[in-house]
Amino acid sequence: MLFWIVSLALSAAVGAALLRSLAQGGQTVSANADIGVYRDQLAEVERDLARGVVDAAEAERARIEISRRILDSDRSAGPARVARGSVALPALGIAVALAGAFALYLSIGAPGYPDLPIGQRIERAAIFHEDRPSQAEAVETAQIPTPPTPEASYAELMERLRTAVAANPGDITGQRLLARNEAALGNHTAAAEAQARVIALAGDAATANDHATLADSYVLATGGYVSPEAEAALNEALRLDPGNPTARFYTGLMWAQTGRPDRAFQFWKALLEDGPEDAPWIAPIRAQIEMLAAAAGVRYTPPAPAASGPDAGDVAAAAGMSQEERLDMIRGMVDGLAERLSSEGGPAEDWARLITSLGVLGETERAKAVWTDAQSVFAGHEADLETVRAAARQAGVAE
Repeated sequence: MLFWIVSLALSAAVGAALLRSLAQGGQTVSANADIGVYRDQLAEVERDLARGVVDAAEAERARIEISRRILDSDRSAGPARVARGSVALPALGIAVALAGAFALYLSIGAPGYPDLPIGQRIERAAIFHEDRPSQAEAVETAQIPTPPTPEASYAELMERLRTAVAANPGDITGQRLLARNEAALGNHTAAAEAQARVIALAGDAATANDHATLADSYVLATGGYVSPEAEAALNEALRLDPGNPTARFYTGLMWAQTGRPDRAFQFWKALLEDGPEDAPWIAPIRAQIEMLAAAAGVRYTPPAPAASGPDAGDVAAAAGMSQEERLDMIRGMVDGLAERLSSEGGPAEDWARLITSLGVLGETERAKAVWTDAQSVFAGHEADLETVRAAARQAGVAE
């Protein structure tokens, strides 16, 4: 309330001062600037008399002559008045300006919000970073969509896998397989537990990807929140491989969530500019990078998306192939796409393209398996899921 009282008082004072200045615009002023010159001449005569440059008689004659000129000048010119204009229009302009400033502040300002220097912002962000919820606390409050029910045969295989891994918990291969399949089913907390055992069993041999995969499971289990446990896994991944893209993406997300857009921007800007354009982290970065840059106080224009697809040389080479060679080339491209989606993920369009390609190649079982994985990946994202479902229907592996 004090803010509004002070603001209104200052606005009223400024407006009153401007209107008073406009209202006094018609005061009488002398129109003849020569009078000032004559007065200077009179002062000069007095100085000359004091220095003995002229005698008293000469000084008196000079005074009389200068005084006569002053009188003649004043009578010939007379007083002049500056034209007084109406103050109504300026007053209206001032009122409009004040109203506009008030409306603009309500739109982009924060009434009642205290001043927050950068030092205090960093301090608050550090406190929030240290005191934020743990992984367990975040999982309890997370609203995660229920994953789709897998086919009966796949569910039976998963039960067998869980039983086998529980009977032999020291088998790192079984733990890796369990972590991967729990993640595919959308059971991300169980996937994180299995992946944590993978890292424990691997010891010093655990790779940056192992730690990044653990962080990924943690984040997915909380619906996108980067917990302290996820951050620890990300730090270890970056220690082993500073260029690991998964760790860089989630680390940027963590800084954005904890009030440090400046640090988040540095991670995401580098990832965006490194590419490749079809990497799964590019789309979410592109959607938020300009807003993040603005929050960090940086003017930034993202680079234009790089064109993808075969070049003229690829097309020419394919034209000269036999049907068998062309099919082998297509299978190689399909296998490469499948490998990338399995390890890095990707947009719904890429999953749909893979299912369609497998259907064309007659590899129905592989297409069905990809469709099953896609249902877990895009659970809760109905638009993306419908894109993949359309391809699965075309391939004959979905109703």
